[in-house]
Amino acid sequence: MGKQEDFVLRALEERDVRFVRLWFTDVLGSLKSVAVAPAELENAFSEGIGFDGSAIEGFARVFESDMLLKPDPSTFQILPWRSGEGPSTARMFCDIEMPGGEPSYADPRHVLKRTLSKAADQGFTFYTHPEIEFYLFKNLPAHGEEPVPVDRSGFFDHTAQSEGADFRREAITMLESMGISVEFSHHEGGPGQQEIDLRYADALSTADNIMTFRTVIREVALSQGIWGSFMPKPFTTHPGSGMHTHLSLFEGDENAFYEAGAEYSLSQTARAFIAGILTHANEISVVTNQWVNSYKRMMFGGEAPSYICWGHNNRSAMIRVPMYKPLKGQSTRVELRTLDAACNPYLAYAVVLAAGLKGINEGYELPREAEDDVWSLTERERSSLGIKPLPRNLNDAITIAEDSELLAETLGEQVFDFLLRNKRAEWDEYRGQVSAFERDRMLPVI
Repeated sequence: MGKQEDFVLRALEERDVRFVRLWFTDVLGSLKSVAVAPAELENAFSEGIGFDGSAIEGFARVFESDMLLKPDPSTFQILPWRSGEGPSTARMFCDIEMPGGEPSYADPRHVLKRTLSKAADQGFTFYTHPEIEFYLFKNLPAHGEEPVPVDRSGFFDHTAQSEGADFRREAITMLESMGISVEFSHHEGGPGQQEIDLRYADALSTADNIMTFRTVIREVALSQGIWGSFMPKPFTTHPGSGMHTHLSLFEGDENAFYEAGAEYSLSQTARAFIAGILTHANEISVVTNQWVNSYKRMMFGGEAPSYICWGHNNRSAMIRVPMYKPLKGQSTRVELRTLDAACNPYLAYAVVLAAGLKGINEGYELPREAEDDVWSLTERERSSLGIKPLPRNLNDAITIAEDSELLAETLGEQVFDFLLRNKRAEWDEYRGQVSAFERDRMLPVI
């Protein structure tokens, strides 16, 4: 047993931990949890904890259901909302294995680790920095009702005795107690809408942190008698919630995206990486924006990107090249603005990285940047500039993804097949729903 496992076992005794929650994620990005007693943990490290994988979305068919949870000791943390004055509760993220010890190809965490390993073979480490938006509502609305936001504030507003400010303070304190560093927080543009930005980390740590973040937000909200939601577009007339993510590749301690004297300090590696994401943007959209509601944000969501283009400090572009510190090479990065806060972060970062690496490996040329406000251009103007639209809805995204070799290879056959079948079922169910819009428009006149 290694040093990290020994550290965890000692911490269980020293912190009076009575329950350990083993966390993992299904293919759709829902967090799952199994509680074990500390006495079981040594065996869990060496042999794993068995569970029925056929009960989890996308994990296994009934005839191959036996699976093992293998805790990752580097992710051990005490859960602050479960640890008052009495015994503590801790958590660890797990990798999923088959009974023979080989990784489960249906495990989203393994999908990301596999893609990161391909990057590492080329000398790259993939870093990500997410800006996570979400709404706070006074309660979970009843069926058919519109949610009521906790405030009427706007972008960067500082309001006396603001519920949002109190919420952010408590949530950030809880996140940092779990080792998750927060860089910024503020009120976003919609009423009750918040943003909290996590500090740069390697993509696997960031994905784990996002899963923890979503749990913390919901726990803090419930403790304050309110409701937190990462739904991409909860309101027709207010902005959606995205997860703009800053991306960079490092070779050792050197930023592979930086080249002194180059336009916007972007190296050829960075330019090819951006070109890769742009080229495959439509194919990976079903992962980066996996819900029916995601496309309400994308097509009608204020600052959400609707077109495949890049630009320098252009917030209408899908990929933006920020210039906060032009003389600091380590800060050179690109900002991907399509991701929404309700994606599966393991799969989303895996497909984004795979697209970028394909651009590097095949020497993709970066198209001309978009200098105009892309939303204000006409369709003819966009077409003349070679700017194509992102998928207009989930059905478009599914249809494009079905023919994507990149997606099939990155996700693996099992995840690829399950995800597309699940998304097709979601779209079919959505198409059959009669909306309030239809009733309001048609009942009075037809």
